[in-house]
Amino acid sequence: MSSPQQSDEMRVKRGIVIKDDWPGYNLDLFTYPEHYHDDIENVYIPHGVIMDRIERLARYVMEDFEDSKIMVLCVLKGGYKFCADLVEFIKVLGRSSNRYLETRVEFIRLKSYLNDQSTEDLHIIGSSDLSFLHGKSVLIVEAIVDTGKTMKALLKHVQSFEPKMVKVAGLLVKRVSNIAESLTDYVGFEIPNRFVVGYALDYNEYFRDLNHICIISKSGKMKYKI
Repeated sequence: MSSPQQSDEMRVKRGIVIKDDWPGYNLDLFTYPEHYHDDIENVYIPHGVIMDRIERLARYVMEDFEDSKIMVLCVLKGGYKFCADLVEFIKVLGRSSNRYLETRVEFIRLKSYLNDQSTEDLHIIGSSDLSFLHGKSVLIVEAIVDTGKTMKALLKHVQSFEPKMVKVAGLLVKRVSNIAESLTDYVGFEIPNRFVVGYALDYNEYFRDLNHICIISKSGKMKYKI
């Protein structure tokens, strides 16, 4: 049975919970590319809050990985900003402490969305050979986990190469499935089932250049739909 302290720690690692009725922030309070003005409803999570939370996740990673070297598997394309910032914070924390965690970053590209709908199949674009993970301590870095089906398939694929250990960091986990929650070890934010863009998250390759995480508007969906 977990102690109250352990329970509190696990709750914190589960992420900042954004409630279903959270309206976000007015766009006028922030700067963003002007050409997206009619395409987003609000700023859902400001960039500064994202960065502060990622720094905390980096501390969890430093505490949990006993090896001095870890293999970071970044899920493209949406995860590249999260991965870059997380790894940078790990480096900064290592330089200011007596323990440096060496990180090697590899990339895997998945296709899991068509317009705003998540697909159930694991579509790996490019090589699916992850034999370099054999015997390594692996941290999978993914920007968003919703149904959990894609991540579950990716974990099964990664485990087939017999890594030493595997943990998953998800910047956003949608509150739509118990599967998604059980698959992630480090969570930035737990969010409702809303389609978000920005901070490298896209809608048909648009909005990756937004620094903030935002809610796409109906007109934005129609404008960029394929």
